[in-house]
Amino acid sequence: MTAAVRLEIQSLSCQFGGRDVVSGLSLQVAAGQVMCLLGPSGCGKSTSLRMIAGVERPSAGRIVIDGQTVFGAGINQPPEARGVGLMFQDFALFPHLTVAGNVGFGLQGGRLDKQRRVDELLEKVNLSGFQAKQPHQLSGGEAQRVALARALAPRPRVMLMDEPFSGLDNRLRDGIRDTTLEVLKAEGAAVLLVTHEPDEAMRMADEIALMRGGRLVQRGAPYNIYNKPTDRAAAAFFSDINVISGTSRGALTQTPFGAFLTPGYADGAKVDIVIRPQHLKIDFDRAGRGPNPTQTEGTAARGVVQRARYLGRESLVEFRMELDGSVLTASVPGVFLPKLGTPLWLMIRRDRCHVFAAS
Repeated sequence: MTAAVRLEIQSLSCQFGGRDVVSGLSLQVAAGQVMCLLGPSGCGKSTSLRMIAGVERPSAGRIVIDGQTVFGAGINQPPEARGVGLMFQDFALFPHLTVAGNVGFGLQGGRLDKQRRVDELLEKVNLSGFQAKQPHQLSGGEAQRVALARALAPRPRVMLMDEPFSGLDNRLRDGIRDTTLEVLKAEGAAVLLVTHEPDEAMRMADEIALMRGGRLVQRGAPYNIYNKPTDRAAAAFFSDINVISGTSRGALTQTPFGAFLTPGYADGAKVDIVIRPQHLKIDFDRAGRGPNPTQTEGTAARGVVQRARYLGRESLVEFRMELDGSVLTASVPGVFLPKLGTPLWLMIRRDRCHVFAAS
């Protein structure tokens, strides 16, 4: 059964000083779904969140929460009337209130009902027994979980989160993100999370909306948006990439790795063939056999090691290709640090390559 749409944004736009900061943004978020607005700093992510929250007035568009228009057609409901929870980079706990006082702030109802709700949420975020603590007694991770509990206490229909984990130590971040995700799913709110970190989006989101220059570039499940990027910049946003440039002739482009099919490109069109470092293979068995083509990996090409760096889980090896002088990087699991100047044969996973018009 498909979950009901909790948040719907239709052609949302915002201008500052005549400049489009957000332009024509449209998306839907269902109850219990985590949607991630992902993109570089300044692309309009946080402005989009502020418009949905009601603290920034859109220039155009419509915002609908649980089927009710909160902005558009002469309607502009104030933030407190929208049923939206907010969580930002700065946890902004009230320093004069205890943890219980922070979580229960703004809750309606009797004292016992509020206490039950506070206790329930603190248990969910693994902070049972912290009710009487003061904010200055909390670690960064604990303060983040208190802020999450406070935002969820009134049972918001929509939860808006703007880079909520950016201030946390890297060692704590993964565990706290997992706890946060578990609690958000259990509460059933529609979650819109803003981040500029692809790893965070891939880890947390059911669906990713990639923004650039105030516009929605691509939207989809993490697997699809990673493996089927809409353009070269989208591919590069998620990881390092290698780019093999060429010219399409007769729907083929010649490269050091043989001819690539490039259908749909006119003769003379410049194309970029994009492949991630983990899909560039070093062929240790090819010595003496030369560049014999295979169906999956095409023709082998030889490169000379320019640099090798060990990064813990993998090694990055940079090659200068003998045929055209281009530089490509391969990611190799474990420790592999060949000497500079070593010639090695390389193969590429053709099924992992993406072809785009040259940028």
